[in-house]
Amino acid sequence: MQKPFIVGITGGSASGKTTFLNKLLASFAPEDICLISQDNYYKSREFQLQDHNGVTNFDLPSCIDDEAYARDILKVSQGETVQRTEYTFNNPNVIPKQLEFKPAPIIVVEGIFVFYFEEIARLMDLKLYIDAKEYIKLQRRIIRDKVERGYDLDDVLYRYTHHVAPTYEKYIKPYKNDADIIIPNNNHFEKGLAVVTTFLNTKLNV
Repeated sequence: MQKPFIVGITGGSASGKTTFLNKLLASFAPEDICLISQDNYYKSREFQLQDHNGVTNFDLPSCIDDEAYARDILKVSQGETVQRTEYTFNNPNVIPKQLEFKPAPIIVVEGIFVFYFEEIARLMDLKLYIDAKEYIKLQRRIIRDKVERGYDLDDVLYRYTHHVAPTYEKYIKPYKNDADIIIPNNNHFEKGLAVVTTFLNTKLNV
């Protein structure tokens, strides 16, 4: 088996990583690309830390089972198929799916800490950073957390101010310069997506 090409994608919360990812995945046949998202490697709620007001902080590196995440990436890159239960962010209205990560020529790993976790970052052949202005990320976060996770506005603003923003400054933004490509996503990312898909297609034809 030829060694797969591993792409790491990060950026601040609500920078548009998921939308970019969906477009990227849609540009390839399912057998040519495998997404392994950090979102499915959150530790159980009882292992999450609380802030000084007793609010659970899901925006810390310690929230993620990085050892299991790195192990699964490595397994898939070595030709193994991995099973994982979907993490639903404690939303009682969502029934978790049983996910299957299959070996593919291109493996995409995505999440806010994938550059921070050294054991994961060193597996990457290409690093992409999705960038957006702070006020745009906040707008997107409000919409996403209300619709997908059932948080009210006060809760979203509290978490953004006390959890999301400090985490971005400490654990995400400092690794921006490690990226091979920085893709602006204030309004759209089509040019950046075109560059990446064209390049990745060359890896399929090796």
